[in-house]
Amino acid sequence: MTYTFVSATILLLLITDPLGNIPIFANALRNVAPERRAFVILREVLIAFLLLLAFMFVGDSFLRVMNLSELSLQIAGAVVLFLIALRMIFPGEHRVSEPVEGEPLIVPLAIPALAGPSALATVMLLVSQAPARRLEWIAALTVTMAVCAVVLVLSERIQRVAGDRVMMAFERLMGLILVAIAIEMLLRGIKLFVTQMSTN
Repeated sequence: MTYTFVSATILLLLITDPLGNIPIFANALRNVAPERRAFVILREVLIAFLLLLAFMFVGDSFLRVMNLSELSLQIAGAVVLFLIALRMIFPGEHRVSEPVEGEPLIVPLAIPALAGPSALATVMLLVSQAPARRLEWIAALTVTMAVCAVVLVLSERIQRVAGDRVMMAFERLMGLILVAIAIEMLLRGIKLFVTQMSTN
């Protein structure tokens, strides 16, 4: 699947799922003073951004060290995206983390809420498919993290205005779109695998 700047940004937004992470952030920041919450959110978003950015630059080397092909990464990424999408469509109690004593640092907000395995695999997949467009993928990641920061900083207002039902309906809609993307990735991976087998 060939990505553009816009489609890569949308994909990263669907995976990082800032709206779906609102309950997780709200619960983790419950014991943090209200005047410190925006700072903590921005710090965690920055940590997640730096980690994902690092994977954009070391992704190719990581694949070579682990002796993994782009095809295996694409199929594995499709499976992970599909599982993430199912959790968005059929959310359970696992969406809410246990309250953290004091200020949370890195875990569970930066990792795995924002920079989880699916996000790491996706940035590696983008770079492995089109290394020459790395600056475009960095721009897409930057926009994604900026949107996440804005949504999460305004999360309390968004919850009050939209309400839980509207947010749940929106997240399930995004999950449905992510299912379609995951299936498209899987089908293209299978097609590429069949083509490689037939040429051997």
